[in-house]
Amino acid sequence: MTSCKSVDTPVSPSKLAIQPDHPFSDPTQFRPIIGAHQYLTFTRLNICFAVYRVCQFMHAPTDSYWAAVKCILCYLKGMTSYGFHITRGTPFALHGFTNTDWAANIDDYKSTGGYLVFFGYTPMSWKSSKQHTVAHSSTEAEYKALVDGIAEVIWLQYLLIDLQVPSVSSPTIWCDNLGATHLLANPIFHAHTKHVEVDYYFVRDLVAKKEIQICFIPSWDQLADVFTKSLFVASFTAFRFKLRVNPPPST
Repeated sequence: MTSCKSVDTPVSPSKLAIQPDHPFSDPTQFRPIIGAHQYLTFTRLNICFAVYRVCQFMHAPTDSYWAAVKCILCYLKGMTSYGFHITRGTPFALHGFTNTDWAANIDDYKSTGGYLVFFGYTPMSWKSSKQHTVAHSSTEAEYKALVDGIAEVIWLQYLLIDLQVPSVSSPTIWCDNLGATHLLANPIFHAHTKHVEVDYYFVRDLVAKKEIQICFIPSWDQLADVFTKSLFVASFTAFRFKLRVNPPPST
């Protein structure tokens, strides 16, 4: 792949699914490459979603899944000079983005959730994963992603306290689902959301104590989008820049 042609995104718009296909001839080659990709997500957070997708098929790789792996390699070929830029500065505050692609998996209809947490202007933690249960609505799926993101923010808060880093304000979580944000503002718990009751009270208690703020953000500004779905080149490139995975500055 050293002489391959680079591509603009690490994942094709089509969704991978369990389907009849020729088994990949060398599974022992497939799995170590996926493992190497997982290490790359420590600094190449823009490939998290693509790597998450192919990781689901490590138990039985096929030729189509191998093609998806090669797409990631072709994308990385054009990113060899790129790096993860860390910026020093203030404010010392945490803020995060959470998002979900509802019923994204066409095999079991589970949703893909993701979050991105910034410390100041630099991404500090991120994740792309399939939710454990099937969500009955997009609001439920978004709420589950919101809970995962909040749990990560709380853990990072305790870590910063241990490091004696002062916090200037309570963390803010940005969510692009009005149903999830309105649910927090409504003191009446609706019967059709009883199945998310534990998550609901966990988040609402934090909001009531003003330990966390939940705010709405339009979908086109939702940075966590890059962790939940394949995007068109223009959107993906814009988000990649905001994720601070950029080429070296020109001299």
